[in-house]
Amino acid sequence: MVQKLSEAPAAGTKTAITVAYGDGIGPEIMTATLRILEAAGAQIEPHVIEIGERVYARGHTAGIEPSAWDSLRSTKVFLKAPITTPQGGGFKSLNVTIRKGLGLYANVRPCRSYSPFVATKHPVMDVVIVRENEEDLYAGIEHRQTDEVYQCLKLISRPGTEKVVRYAFEYAKANGRKKVTCFTKDNIMKLTDGLFHKVFEEVAADYPDIENEHWIVDIGAAKLADTPEAFDVVVLPNLYGDILSDVAAQIAGSVGLAGSANIGEHGAMFEAIHGSAPRRAGQDVANPSGLLLGAVMMLVHIGQGDVAERVHNAWLRTLEDGVHTYDIFKEGVSRERVGTSAFADAVIARLGEVPERLERVSYAAREPFALPQPAARPEAEKRLVGVDVFVAWRDAERNPEVLAERLRSAAGEVPLAMITNRGVKVWPEGLPETFCTDHWRCRFLVPEGQTLTHQTVASLLGRLADEGLDFIKTEHLYTFDGEPGYSLGQGQ
Repeated sequence: MVQKLSEAPAAGTKTAITVAYGDGIGPEIMTATLRILEAAGAQIEPHVIEIGERVYARGHTAGIEPSAWDSLRSTKVFLKAPITTPQGGGFKSLNVTIRKGLGLYANVRPCRSYSPFVATKHPVMDVVIVRENEEDLYAGIEHRQTDEVYQCLKLISRPGTEKVVRYAFEYAKANGRKKVTCFTKDNIMKLTDGLFHKVFEEVAADYPDIENEHWIVDIGAAKLADTPEAFDVVVLPNLYGDILSDVAAQIAGSVGLAGSANIGEHGAMFEAIHGSAPRRAGQDVANPSGLLLGAVMMLVHIGQGDVAERVHNAWLRTLEDGVHTYDIFKEGVSRERVGTSAFADAVIARLGEVPERLERVSYAAREPFALPQPAARPEAEKRLVGVDVFVAWRDAERNPEVLAERLRSAAGEVPLAMITNRGVKVWPEGLPETFCTDHWRCRFLVPEGQTLTHQTVASLLGRLADEGLDFIKTEHLYTFDGEPGYSLGQGQ
């Protein structure tokens, strides 16, 4: 099942878009970008909202006022300049809030080199990073559990993974890309990253004409940094995608040249990938290219590919002609160092022209993009077979044998199977050299073939409380269609 994005607007009509000028250099680069779009004939009607520092200062901890959501819901298209998130606790990332609030699950970041006009060690690089946008550690579920230990929950879902992976293959298909690569760390995180890898392989089977491959993220990242020409489209979970899209943009030439699209079923957001650079604000020196290329992606999204092509080719010609802002200016390559406004003027002056050495782009003939929907799946048979009880405990020696004795005396009909500390088994048969904190995972498992009830778990916790043990968290251990839905400890 797919859903079509916006068709081209009828002649003479304009597409309403929501615009935010942002903080720092945001107002300058947004003004430059909108001037270029207007000169190129973009049929858009901007609706301006305020976000960022001033909204934070008015007491809105997410950096956006409730009324702004009305505009976003109405237009379903958001062109956003960078914003500054205040430092310190209590403030939320506006980008994360918007992406998750509007269900913008796919973050698309093209990373291309422009050699020899922009310095790079990788002159033939042309990689598109597709980053999952809503899940992983960016769920932002964190707790301080003991005096010494904090946790952050990593959440990966099958439908969330399927949507972004299928989007990556659909993007590759629509844009003539030949290969999609997946990066995970499923040799360590066998359930969460393992699911991402498994779903990738399932979806890849539906696209036999597109090559697919998987890399463990550490060696994959090294290869991406060293040999980016070996990659085409790369799809990753949220955290890896965030980090490696910046790496890819920088080694292509500059993070300042990269735009991104955030795509979802109910809308889309387009932006530069860089921050608000407050030290450069108000100086007319910032490079508007990242936001401009985000706006080009927006034009394609709303069905104005002809205008997107006109803008993008004029921008490429400007680079070729050596008209550069300070961040990419290089003696012997650049011809003229300009500021934000003058760079916009240079692009406008070249509208209708195409690059002579860089590859020209073509968007006008592209079909509207198809948004994938996850397939319905039968519900697995789920059985409760155990519980991990996390305990805050320490004695003078932090001896797991002492803790085990207290746990076993309270266990009752649910045997204690294992104790770990920071994921390392310390009982039974732990190593005396293992360093232990005050945070212990205590696993209770029923014998094979038996099933636990919630009442049994509650009784167990009651006995642990009577024993004076401070349990701080529990995780139920389930099997799904007979397969363990939990990581196995050593010796299990």
